[in-house]
Amino acid sequence: MERSFVMIKPDGVRRRLIGCILKRFEKKNLTIKGLKLIKIEEEKAKIHYKEHTGKDFFDKLIKYITSGPVVAMVWEGENCISEIRKMVGATDPQKALPGTIRGDYGLSLNENIIHASDSEKNAKREIELFFDADELV
Repeated sequence: MERSFVMIKPDGVRRRLIGCILKRFEKKNLTIKGLKLIKIEEEKAKIHYKEHTGKDFFDKLIKYITSGPVVAMVWEGENCISEIRKMVGATDPQKALPGTIRGDYGLSLNENIIHASDSEKNAKREIELFFDADELV
């Protein structure tokens, strides 16, 4: 079984979309292994988004992701990384297909509701960054 890290970003929490998003993953027969509401500290945000360090949008991204609470989750299931990525949709909600989370709820490239791991390597890194082993069921 594969595991993926998923985060409902501050705009999704603020707009009260948590339940709608959780329901989509559960309907896909994925199993939740960890779930918590947190406020990300700046240093952890910089580690999480380290691949964007030095890009012109990096500071704005860090300010946004630390602006309010997020829901950090670990999901498990067969091929869950690719399945979740399909469900999430394109990064830019204007390009995301209807029926995807970003296509249905995203407002802009900056407020695109959700983050999902893009590979097994990143899933492992992100899960370890946000969860202690004893927090996962």
